[in-house]
Amino acid sequence: MPDPLAPDDRAATARPDAGGDALADFIDKWRVRWAEWTVAEVFVPAAQREAALAWATLQQELTDAAWGGNDPRPGEAKLGWWQEELAGWGRGARRHPLGTVLQRRPAAWAMLAASLPSLRASRERPASVDEAFAAVAPFAEAVARIDAGLFGESTDTPVDPAEVRRVAAGLLQSRMLKADGQAEADSAAGVPLAVLARAGDADPRPVWAAQLHRQWPPGRPGTRPRRIWLALARARLGQADPARPQAAWKALLTAWRAARR
Repeated sequence: MPDPLAPDDRAATARPDAGGDALADFIDKWRVRWAEWTVAEVFVPAAQREAALAWATLQQELTDAAWGGNDPRPGEAKLGWWQEELAGWGRGARRHPLGTVLQRRPAAWAMLAASLPSLRASRERPASVDEAFAAVAPFAEAVARIDAGLFGESTDTPVDPAEVRRVAAGLLQSRMLKADGQAEADSAAGVPLAVLARAGDADPRPVWAAQLHRQWPPGRPGTRPRRIWLALARARLGQADPARPQAAWKALLTAWRAARR
């Protein structure tokens, strides 16, 4: 099965002195899309910041594999690789640089691995808003369970369905962000058919963003990193361009409000 690491990254995993550079390269890709984190991360406890960055990056790697590109086959192969990798984390094995931060932490990695086929299937355009949420729900549930394990709660605690829906809303927002090498039109691939019909000949992304913003699930997300991530995502939905980062001062205020709830 193809390895999702670039050749230089594979070499880095074999050379301990270069492993940090490979990890930083993956994290930098996430930071490019979420420039607000430079100011927002100050509200995450210092002991959680490394794990929060690596975990956010892993989610982006998985969703990019599921949703990116015109041809789904490379992404399918990458998700297959990740399914094996995450299953290995539970046995103490790791190959990916992100595993140096995440693998030994108590989290439901096997559950995340088991959710990847449903994430792959969510590539298909949903017919409705409800179908869009339902398609990402198994992956969102695994994400919520891992949040609890990484940031101080028991991994055995049942996941609140409302929390799953909040995580799913953040995932749907993230699908509108343009991935590396992705055509602008591809970032509208997750817009439901019902929303396309409502948008007519106009760009459907602002219509979808406005609908997601109005229907954003109520309640308080369970962990502080998730509260901040979702607050930043929802704030972007309220802008004319839902993919554009907030201004630094606005992001700082958004993150502060989310952290203190």
